Amino acid sequence: MNFYGLKQNELEEWLKNHNFPLAHARTIFQLVYKEKINFIHSLNHSDALLTNFPTQLLKKLAVDFDFTLPKIKTAHQSQDQTIKLLIEFSDGKSVETVLIPFHHKHTICLSTQVGCAMNCSFCYTGTQGLTRNLAPHEIIGLYLVTYKYFEEVTGKKQVKPNIVYMGQGEPLHNFDNVKKATEIFLETYGIELGPRNITLSTAGYLPGLEKFTEFPRINIALSLHSAIDEKRNALIPLNQKYPLTTILTALSKLPRLKRQYIMCEYLLIKDFNDSFADAEVLIETIKDLPVIINLIPFNPFPGSVYQRPEKSRVDEFKSWLEVKKIPAMIRTTKGDEILAACGQLYVDELNKKAKKVPTQI
Repeated sequence: MNFYGLKQNELEEWLKNHNFPLAHARTIFQLVYKEKINFIHSLNHSDALLTNFPTQLLKKLAVDFDFTLPKIKTAHQSQDQTIKLLIEFSDGKSVETVLIPFHHKHTICLSTQVGCAMNCSFCYTGTQGLTRNLAPHEIIGLYLVTYKYFEEVTGKKQVKPNIVYMGQGEPLHNFDNVKKATEIFLETYGIELGPRNITLSTAGYLPGLEKFTEFPRINIALSLHSAIDEKRNALIPLNQKYPLTTILTALSKLPRLKRQYIMCEYLLIKDFNDSFADAEVLIETIKDLPVIINLIPFNPFPGSVYQRPEKSRVDEFKSWLEVKKIPAMIRTTKGDEILAACGQLYVDELNKKAKKVPTQI
């Protein structure tokens, strides 16, 4: 069993079954996640942090648990300091993870599936199809190796990055595994992120959305992209099965933390969904909901038929929303020249063959 797929209470149950004090679970989590101790390595190299740790327990941990993390195969850095990592799992499958710089804190864009079944026409990942879901320990592993890489590149300890489940895959299509990974991210003696530090983005997968109350109260974002059904059908085929009105009703029923909004992502595509008429329908559709519109200028990828609108049109669209008191922001495009921006992730042959390059943040 891989250790990184364990919640603290599950580790306590394991300790109980092997006649070890339950209090060791807290210590083990702190050593693994806060001190970043690898128990297998430490057992062989007499790590000073484990001087007072029971030898028998250390040996049993090494026997019963796998502490292996996924491996970074390639790294690419854009001019804006965004870093895209191609990360490989034990079965040879790979996904891309992106480390995004902001003013005071970085964010890690995590994948939840190898490929994706949603087949959204604006997304490069959707052209791959779905290979498999990621397990909880693999999702945790993506975060840990990216965080470690971040610290190694900068040469200093860094503040824990935030998380957005906006990489490859539909998170709610992998509901149980993403839910458990999220719970592990929030463990007090583990990585210890807060609910507001994690955002999950969904294309509108209703079976998962209807169970979302089972999740911790993290932030949720909807890939909306058009409030006109015919256009949303073209962008997100899932809309034909679960129409936007149904999805918005489900979202409106979700409990929220104080001052917590629903983020609606709106991909602006030139001459497709960027007109005043599109804005009018959008305003009418979401006017009674506690939302913030995140406007995303389309990020081109090989083979795409869509184009990015001019900056002036993006600004104009934002102003149309704000006149009607709809809060909106424009997402700054980051990492597009290395295909690391929203909708551009794709594990291709170029990435598989590329050499790992040194990066500077």
